[in-house]
Amino acid sequence: HLIGIGGFWKVYKGQVTHATGCNAIAAKQLDRRFDQGEPEFLSELQILLVYKHENIIGLVGYCNELGESIIVYEYASRGRLDWCLSDNGLSWIKRLEICIDIASGLDFLHGSRGDTQEVVIHRDIKSSSILLTDDWKAKMCDFGISLISPINNEMDFVTDNACGAINYRDPVYLKLGY
Repeated sequence: HLIGIGGFWKVYKGQVTHATGCNAIAAKQLDRRFDQGEPEFLSELQILLVYKHENIIGLVGYCNELGESIIVYEYASRGRLDWCLSDNGLSWIKRLEICIDIASGLDFLHGSRGDTQEVVIHRDIKSSSILLTDDWKAKMCDFGISLISPINNEMDFVTDNACGAINYRDPVYLKLGY
């Protein structure tokens, strides 16, 4: 059943049955009525195929054929962090653990793996792009406008056009343009 609608996406909850039981999944389907979203679909898929971490939403599968573009994720039963911030069950200790989970995921994406010549910059990190599992484990999602950037010994930083929700952009970048 439908659990969310984005700019050019619809998200459905479903189940995948296998030999040992069944698992809940979330399926994000590109809405082709708007003739947009294909680059974001491919970017998100590329990142989820390559970058695996306990604090990044898990990729279950995908479809990109016969006019359908769908990404299937592990299901995060508590939903988006912004929906849970007023939940009385979300103690300050749990909030701190969520912050640590996200910091761990960002550290992984930003190159702490040590064996990489590239980093992933999310470019739209906010409470609605953090999902929570039943045990309050935080998982980063929504990598559609993320940037994969090469790094080398001469350059250990990334410059690019900022994007994403304006209220979440670095104010120094907004003022100076870098």
